[in-house]
Amino acid sequence: MIRIVGGGLAGAEAAWQAASRGVPVTLHEMRPVRSTPVHKTDRLAELVCSNSFRGDKLDNAVGLLKEEMRRLDSLVMRAAEASRVPAGAALAVDRERFADEVTRSLARHPLVSIVREEVAQIPDATERDPVIIATGPLTSEALSADIARLVGEQHLYFYDAISPIVLAESVDRSQVFRASRWNRSSPSVRLKPDTTDDEGSVRLQPDRVCGVDDGEGDYLNCPLTKDQYERFHDALVHAESATLHDFDKEKFFEGCLPIEVMAHRGIDTLRFGPMKPVGLVDPRTGRPPYAAVQLRQDNLAGDHYSLVGFQTQLKWSEQARVLRLIPGLEAAEFVRFGLVHRNTYVNGPLVLDETWQVRRRPALFFAGQMSGVEGYVESAASGLMAGLNAARLAQKEKPSSPPRTTAMGALAYYVSHADPAYYDPSNITFGIMPPLPDEQERGRRGRLARKLALAERALADLERWRVGLSATRSGEANDSLPRPSTADSQEDGHRAVAVGDLAVEHGIEGGR
Repeated sequence: MIRIVGGGLAGAEAAWQAASRGVPVTLHEMRPVRSTPVHKTDRLAELVCSNSFRGDKLDNAVGLLKEEMRRLDSLVMRAAEASRVPAGAALAVDRERFADEVTRSLARHPLVSIVREEVAQIPDATERDPVIIATGPLTSEALSADIARLVGEQHLYFYDAISPIVLAESVDRSQVFRASRWNRSSPSVRLKPDTTDDEGSVRLQPDRVCGVDDGEGDYLNCPLTKDQYERFHDALVHAESATLHDFDKEKFFEGCLPIEVMAHRGIDTLRFGPMKPVGLVDPRTGRPPYAAVQLRQDNLAGDHYSLVGFQTQLKWSEQARVLRLIPGLEAAEFVRFGLVHRNTYVNGPLVLDETWQVRRRPALFFAGQMSGVEGYVESAASGLMAGLNAARLAQKEKPSSPPRTTAMGALAYYVSHADPAYYDPSNITFGIMPPLPDEQERGRRGRLARKLALAERALADLERWRVGLSATRSGEANDSLPRPSTADSQEDGHRAVAVGDLAVEHGIEGGR
C-alpha cells in the first residue's frame, strides 16, 4: 500500500497513477478538518491561484509537458480537458468542475481510500509501503517542522500571490473588446502528435483547440491610453499593501510577481509584462492600445473573469480602488480579491533523486511544489512520476525517470541536479532540456522548427521509455531499460517535423 499525504494536484495525480497500476492507495487530505488561508472547498486538486495551465501547443515547453502527461494517462489532464474553457492558445479550466472531476474519479476508484485528517508527522515508509509527501506550499506547521528535521535545514520559501476575479456582468462592455493575441482564439492550430509509427517517430498534426470560435476571440481586453496607464501606475505604486512592504528583501517567484512589485521596478515594467499590448488591435482605433489588461473566462458559465497576470497583495479596499481605474472596470464587482501566501519547498538538489525519491530514505518521495517545482502542470507531472515510481517500488520493480530529452525527465533532472546554493523553483522550459545534436540543428531553421524538433524527439523518447517500463512489468526485459536518444549519442530515426503551411503565430497568453 502507498500512503500519500496531500490531495492537491501532485497528490491526486500520484494516487491515480499508483492505483492504475494495481497498488492500493490511502490519500490523506486535511481539508475540511483543517483549512488553509487560500483554499475555499474540501475538493481534491482545488486550484487556488489562476485557472490557467498555460500554453497548450508543442512550440511551448509546458505544452510538451502536457502532451507527455496525456500519453501517460494523467488524471489531471483528463479533468482539464473535461472542464476546459476558451483561452486562446492556453489551456484554462472551470476550476470548480475541474476539482469535481478529480475528486469524483479518485473517490470512485476501488483502490483509493480518501482519509480526511491532518498528518502531523512523516509516516513510516518501507519499500513495500512507500510514502509520498505532496502537501504543497501550504504544508501545516507540524508536518513542516518534521520535514525540516528530515532534510537537516530550514525550508526555502518564496511568496506567491493570487489574481482577483470579477463578475462578468459588472464589466462595462462598451469600453472593452474581445480578442486573443495575434488572433490565436479557439479554434486555432495546436500542433498535436496523433500518430507514432513502429520506429517511434512522431508526426505532428494540426488539432483544433476546444471552444466555439465566433471570430471575436477568447479574452476581454481593457485598453488604456498613455494617460490612463500612468494614472493607474501611480495609484498602484502608492497603494497600501496588506502584508509585505520591503519589495527588495522579500523573495517572490519571478514568474508570478505581484503587479505592485513589478510596478516598483519601473514605469514600463507592466507594459512589458501582464499589460503588454502586443498582438492586440483595438477595433475602435485600428491600432494597438498603449497598454491592456486581459480578462480570462474563469468558469464554464462565463459569469466570472480573472485578471490575467494581476497577482496582488494590496489590501482589499486598495484593490477595489486601484483596479477600478482600469477602463471597463469602473463598476467592477469582485468575486475574489487577490492575496499573498508563503510557499515552502525543499532544496531538491540536496534531498531528491531524479525519481523523486529522498536520497536518504528511498521509500519516501516528494512531489508537487514542496519538491521545488513551480506551476500547476509541473506539480502534477512530479506527482505522476512519484506515483508511478512508488508503485514500481511497492511491486519490487526498479524506479525509473524519463530521459532528459523529455520535458518530464528534464524537470526531474533540474530538481535533483541544480546548484543547491542558488536553487529556485522552476517552470519547465526548453532551456533545461539538452539541445539537438549538431547534425539535426543544422536542418532546423528558426526557433519554431527547433522547438518542434525538440518536442518530436521528446515524444519519441518518452514512447521508448514507456514501452521499456511495460516490458519490465511483464517480465520481458531486465532492469536495463532501453536507452533513449541523448544529446551526445542519438540514433536518428526521427521523421523531420513538417511545419509546411501551418501558420503558427507566437506569444503567450495568461497562465500560472
